[in-house]
Amino acid sequence: MKKGIHPDYKKMKIKCVCGNEIETGSVLDDITVEICSNCHPFYTGQQKILDSEGRVERFHKRYGKK
Repeated sequence: MKKGIHPDYKKMKIKCVCGNEIETGSVLDDITVEICSNCHPFYTGQQKILDSEGRVERFHKRYGKK
């Protein structure tokens, strides 16, 4: 590798607004995210699937396995 052309890769922490910190390596000094795997509804099991007007049932009725 050539000297002096690569940025400094260092350990840093990614901070989420929920307070979770993830340790990683980066060339950036500070990364702040709005949502992480600790507070995302999909990973916490709080995600709700909304079926408006029975669209899933209507799809299965039309194109379901025969």
